[in-house]
Amino acid sequence: MRVIGLISGTSMDGIDVAVADLSINGDVVELVPVQCAEHPFPKDLLEKPRDLAEVCAFDTSLGQAFGEVAAGYLPADLISSLGQTVHHEVQDGDCLGTLQLGQPAWIAERTGVPVIADLRVRDVAAGGQGAPLASTLDALWLAGMAQDAPAIALNIGGIANITVVRPGSQPIAYDTGPGNALMDAVMEVLSRGERRQDTNGEFAGRGTVREDVLKKLLADPYYAKPWPKSTGKEHFNAEYLHGFPTVQAEDMLRTLAELTARTIADACRAHDASVVVASGGGMRNPVLVEALTKALDPIPLKISDSLGLPRDGKEAYLAALLGFLTWHGIAGNTPSATGASGPRLLGSITPGNGPLRMPEPVTTAVTKLNVGDPKCAD
Repeated sequence: MRVIGLISGTSMDGIDVAVADLSINGDVVELVPVQCAEHPFPKDLLEKPRDLAEVCAFDTSLGQAFGEVAAGYLPADLISSLGQTVHHEVQDGDCLGTLQLGQPAWIAERTGVPVIADLRVRDVAAGGQGAPLASTLDALWLAGMAQDAPAIALNIGGIANITVVRPGSQPIAYDTGPGNALMDAVMEVLSRGERRQDTNGEFAGRGTVREDVLKKLLADPYYAKPWPKSTGKEHFNAEYLHGFPTVQAEDMLRTLAELTARTIADACRAHDASVVVASGGGMRNPVLVEALTKALDPIPLKISDSLGLPRDGKEAYLAALLGFLTWHGIAGNTPSATGASGPRLLGSITPGNGPLRMPEPVTTAVTKLNVGDPKCAD
């Protein structure tokens, strides 16, 4: 099948799209990357909705935007959308609900292709965190690298998350804490809304780490919580930084980059990682990459591109994979990672133009993901 994957991450800095050719060969899922790209996030939707009328308008407008993006990558057999997370409610370690917007009916109407969306909530209903769903791709993908020692997949978006693939054991995964979220919040305040990120670490590169501020940041109880756990901008946002000492913007950004690097590295060390394979928008920030490389040393840091999945497109390929699994009757969550009571088929299906004709369910468990050579450049 040719599947289009769509997602806009917690940073809301773009709509990511990936096109993949997917098939099943025995217990192996074969994924061939075809194309991936980032499209501008609609400027009029950069603010989260505040009331029911705005929720409705946001859901409609973002669904239309997703549909327009997907239409540029047809033909396809299936579209899978992780949407835009606008709220993720966690209390006392339990996820009480999660809300992703970007109404799939608009995508199906614009493209005529069946759409699988709302992929997180079934895991939450089963007692899970609904995140990180990347654990499904990571566990299958890195199975071959974790024969003798744990291999870790890292994604740095607004929030950073890891999947620990362990030899002879079920994988675990969780959010380690902020990725870009706090740095983005500082930049937005600093630029009065004109800049949503510290592009190429321009400001952080001129700053120095304020150890007093870093010590206070590291005292957040979230880091000591046991997994499974998840978090979001409901916790790590601009208001979160109120009450911290006032420092120069460059120093605060450099300190926040160090916070992200150290909390990720601490988590990876706790699992005796033999290698860390990284992806996500945070890997575009050279200051963060340098800090992370230093914090992880001597654990090697690899970029996901070296293993076939582009760092900027990996989550969109994840969306494509999750939709493909659901279409074939295969559970898309990893209970040992999310905390769900068991494996579950994920998402809801919106039919395309024609009758909904699904294949016979696959009854053989899949244990590995093989990423083939890309068919064309990104």
